[in-house]
Amino acid sequence: MASFVIEGGHKLHGEITPQGAKNEVLQILCATLLTSEEVIVNNIPDILDVNNLIQLLREMGVKVSKLGESTYSFKADEVDLNYLQSDEFLKKCSSLRGSVMLVGPMVARFGQAMISKPGGDKIGRRRLDTHFIGIQKLGADFKYDAERGVYRITANGLKGTYMLLDEASVTGTANIVMTAVLAKGKTTIYNAACEPYLQQLCKMLNAMGARISGIASNLLTIEGVESLGGCTHTVLPDMIEVGSFIGMAAMTGSEITIKNVSFENLGIIPDAFRRLGIKMEQRGDDLYIPEQEHYQIESFMDGSIMTIADAPWPGLTPDLLSVILVVATQAKGSVLIHQKMFESRLFFVDKLIDMGAQIILCDPHRAVVIGHDHNFHLRGGNMVSPDIRAGIAMLIAAMSAEGCSRIHNIEQIDRGYQNIEQRLNALGARITRI
Repeated sequence: MASFVIEGGHKLHGEITPQGAKNEVLQILCATLLTSEEVIVNNIPDILDVNNLIQLLREMGVKVSKLGESTYSFKADEVDLNYLQSDEFLKKCSSLRGSVMLVGPMVARFGQAMISKPGGDKIGRRRLDTHFIGIQKLGADFKYDAERGVYRITANGLKGTYMLLDEASVTGTANIVMTAVLAKGKTTIYNAACEPYLQQLCKMLNAMGARISGIASNLLTIEGVESLGGCTHTVLPDMIEVGSFIGMAAMTGSEITIKNVSFENLGIIPDAFRRLGIKMEQRGDDLYIPEQEHYQIESFMDGSIMTIADAPWPGLTPDLLSVILVVATQAKGSVLIHQKMFESRLFFVDKLIDMGAQIILCDPHRAVVIGHDHNFHLRGGNMVSPDIRAGIAMLIAAMSAEGCSRIHNIEQIDRGYQNIEQRLNALGARITRI
């Protein structure tokens, strides 16, 4: 198990460019299975979850070529359907959460799929009902093999239908959309997720010949087509990395410029940090964060304590609440962090409390943070990263703390952040991988 040793108290300075968006790439890679023609994808991040999915596609028989530093070509003209029945394939699926999105393309194009219960972050229940019910409504048959612990999905002719999703699940919507594009007739999906990453998937599918309308809304209409062709697609910058870098700059009192952020796709993220008192300036498509010794949390208009909560897009992404929570520990004022979507994501705050943060964990979903206003700093600590986003929050805390900190199980951070210590050390951080 690898670890980071972080020497805290060093300011950052310079420019940093966010990687390609992890959550978009996982959808896009699965969609390459929908055609036998070549699909070229640009701006793919070099991170563990993405590399594992690319390797899984290779083992499924997809021809994968690396064309450049972050550009790959995929051609799924000889998919090995027998391999998909193997224990090896199912074991790999169980360790990679994004693998659940293989179901839609496989059922749509080949009429069959198998999947084991996927893994991922330990952040609470992440049910698959939305995926499975939606694909069932299109005509697929699901059977659970209790002995092997796998789902067998078969379909003999998918047909479009109307569906109202029970939750606006991003991966659930993606899976259903990828199934519906090759179904006969019209599919209408209401309460669809409309995150920029889902919009990107729909735009890519349309470039391949799909007929999807209502993109960027929660009502998608899909006219099924006979087949899809190849295309070239460029992945958006990762909005979670952008938010993480904003938080790092604020916590360490640093001046940095975040390059090429695709500002129009950041949604409410800049405003969420502004509510903590963090200044920033849009310069073209770059985001400039000035050096700030102090930042003060706003109150609501009636004077009540600020509450920052996650919500489906265009609300605040839950992936940034861990970062916002840790940044609030050095703000002036108090804030209630309400994590509505995952019940185990706030449990890492006990490590921040050990470092000297003033946080009251009310229940699995809510924490009150009383900011220090830099009157005293966090102390270096010894931590274990339970998931990607808590891991980066711990790293931000350690970078601002007095003394040295250790973060173990940093493979969790590697799952979502590319060469993070090298990129931050180039700005002046002191992070060593052991």
